[in-house]
Amino acid sequence: QVHLVESGGGLVQAGGSVRLSCAASGLTFRWHAMGWFRQAPGKQREFVSSIGWGAGSAYYADSVKGRFTTSRDNAKNTVYLQMNSLKPEDTAVYYCAAAQSTFSSGSYSESDFGSWGQGTQVTVSS
Repeated sequence: QVHLVESGGGLVQAGGSVRLSCAASGLTFRWHAMGWFRQAPGKQREFVSSIGWGAGSAYYADSVKGRFTTSRDNAKNTVYLQMNSLKPEDTAVYYCAAAQSTFSSGSYSESDFGSWGQGTQVTVSS
């Protein structure tokens, strides 16, 4: 069974930085694209970023492009989301997800991800 555990969330001031980590188990990590999604209070969950299998390319939502960076360490079965220049509108619960299929590139669609973490709260104060 796939198990994803996010960490690194917390309270940060606007303009600050946070790095989220997602440790994966129960899958051949390097074979799966990974994604980050977020859900703000009263809003639907939305795509933030994803990264393809292996040493795949990363993709970003327009709202975070240039501020967030996704990377992966296949030796540690971990994917990271480095968030810089944070804004109050980045406040949300951030979820890590693993693609259902193997050997896929990053995806923007929730339906392509079959396993989800429990989420970690990021709060950006103004």
